[in-house]
Amino acid sequence: MSQSPPRSILIVRLSAIGDVILASGLIPALRLAYPDARLAWLTDAPQADLLRHNPRLDQLHLWPRRRWRELRQNGEYRQLLREVAGLVRELRAERYDWVLDLQGLLKSGVWAYAAGGQRRIGLGSREGSGLLMTEVLDRNVASPLIGKEYRKLAGFLGADNFALDIAVSAADRAEAAAIKADAGITGAYAVIAPFTTRPQKHWFDERWAELAQKIQAERGWPVLMLGGPADRAHAAALRALAGDALTDLVGQTSLGLCAALIENARGLVGVDTGLTHLGIALKTPTLALFGSTRPYLDTGSPTARVLYQALDCSPCRRRPTCGGTYDCMRLHSPAAVLAALAPLLETAA
Repeated sequence: MSQSPPRSILIVRLSAIGDVILASGLIPALRLAYPDARLAWLTDAPQADLLRHNPRLDQLHLWPRRRWRELRQNGEYRQLLREVAGLVRELRAERYDWVLDLQGLLKSGVWAYAAGGQRRIGLGSREGSGLLMTEVLDRNVASPLIGKEYRKLAGFLGADNFALDIAVSAADRAEAAAIKADAGITGAYAVIAPFTTRPQKHWFDERWAELAQKIQAERGWPVLMLGGPADRAHAAALRALAGDALTDLVGQTSLGLCAALIENARGLVGVDTGLTHLGIALKTPTLALFGSTRPYLDTGSPTARVLYQALDCSPCRRRPTCGGTYDCMRLHSPAAVLAALAPLLETAA
């Protein structure tokens, strides 16, 4: 540990949505521990809406991965080099004392190194990125808490006030209000987040449809379905099963707008996906349905809970052995989900 407190700190976590949300707990932790330090974050452009409105961050640097990929594919190498050099200059100009590589991959380690921090700490560094760090902290921690590896880093840095920290802009709140008005939603509503990157983390479409119908029938609430552009086809199939119980906004909202819609929902049910973590961060009553993965079992919040039943094969993560039956997720019935959600809804009553 440095003998003097840092004057400036850069967090490097480029992706993905869920990991940026889980790592956001470092923002209040570092701000409280080092109130006089400038605090900045380098992230991939799609995650910017999660961070750009946070008053506890002094600066946000963007890594425009998609644009640079397009420049490379179009053979615009000179422009690509100019923009890469520009980002390096931007980072170096800040003269960061500490640079924290939370991703621990070569792509993030290169940018941590490019920032030129006197102290570069890699979290679980691999792919050779540890060679670019001055220190490496492993990710091993025996804890069920959400964001456990980031909590470990916070403690290592003498920062203890870890709490997920996502800020929603006034503009996104206003747009969310307009979307709800257009959909005829004037009161309470629920949100579902059914989509994620791997099929073994999904719940089943017919069960989502039944859940939405039960929420509408028993609570009288419309149910908003949120997700990204890549989820549109799947969402259409789910919407066909659920009928009028679902309002499909999948692929129609920015990440900031999703946050605004989730922030004011009476409850959220989701799988292991970024929008579920976002519900927990925003203190929306949230029920997370886990099976093949269990990134955490303790949400650290009275308004959120994980529903998880371990089997002998759990958690299989990326190597399912069930032949596609996904029995761990099949254990979650709509009735059990509603029963687990009910006490959480009372926290917002």
